Amino acid sequence: MDFTFTDDQLTFREAISRFLMTEAAPEMLREIWETDTGRSADLRNKIAEQGLTALSVPEQFGGLGMDDVAWALMTQELGYYAIPDSLADTAYVVTGLLNGLPDDNPVKARLLPRIADGSVRLAIGHPINPLVPDAPLAEWLILAHGDEVHAVPRAQVDVQANASIDASRRLGLVSWQPTRDTLLIGGEQGRALWADTLNRGALSVAGQLLGLAQRILDLSVDYVAQRKQFGKPIGSFQAVKHHLADIASKIEFAKPVLYRAAYALAQGDRRADVYVSQARLACCDASWLAARHGIQVHGAMGYTWEVDLQMFMKRVWSLDPSWGDRATHKTRVAAYVLSDEARLGPGATFED
Repeated sequence: MDFTFTDDQLTFREAISRFLMTEAAPEMLREIWETDTGRSADLRNKIAEQGLTALSVPEQFGGLGMDDVAWALMTQELGYYAIPDSLADTAYVVTGLLNGLPDDNPVKARLLPRIADGSVRLAIGHPINPLVPDAPLAEWLILAHGDEVHAVPRAQVDVQANASIDASRRLGLVSWQPTRDTLLIGGEQGRALWADTLNRGALSVAGQLLGLAQRILDLSVDYVAQRKQFGKPIGSFQAVKHHLADIASKIEFAKPVLYRAAYALAQGDRRADVYVSQARLACCDASWLAARHGIQVHGAMGYTWEVDLQMFMKRVWSLDPSWGDRATHKTRVAAYVLSDEARLGPGATFED
């Protein structure tokens, strides 16, 4: 089995990283945060021009047709640069749901080309999330009513804005009424789509948390190399080195767990739920340790608006309960590990 990423996946990631390095610098993000919408149409259009919004849209609808494995790389970049947008929700989570609809569904044919070219902003509400990210700004909302999947125009939804510790997170409490016109699919098919959507949402958050952890580590390494105490850079002190080494270890151990979950989801593995929850927990642990140690090595100034660290630290905290809290994902892992059918150990990692 080939465990490496394809040249297309790696080249695309490198291109997106170079683009975001220039177009999404922290000082630009601060300016966007302070606007009324907290969003930049110009930045979103530029991201769409890079092809990111088209990543998993099928080629027949103007997309690139890549799968969850490619998004395991892309969400890390979105996290690393703290993109203040619902891009992953629209281009990855909603696209995955729409891809699962019958080919003759008119909403699928209408929205996928617009997702690909970046001309539509969507929000998705799952029962596991009490608040819907970007609900106040979305043109369409994909919402659940029992097992049913509904596509609801913004005009038919009442949204009560809800503040977040992360100024870039625009959350809303949604009130709406399902109708025959908004229904996309229901029954067993709808239940299966919502289950896959939960996994994609959790995997999206896991990738972003891992990217955030890496950014916090990089910021901390830069800071301790410059900050001096007793005439020496504080990065030369053993205690500081241990803090940063602990973060690096958590990140490296979380990466293969994330990629295994993405592969399971892309292949329709029957154990995808377990792998996704394991990845969510591993990436969450890495990001929380990074935030905790990052603020310790920065000192109290790490909380201040002027220091970049606070932007990424707040994003970690705000994403933590999204698409299932730790208790939810620990329960899913435990249910499998403690079951009679559990296949554990390295030899069972890619076992059918």
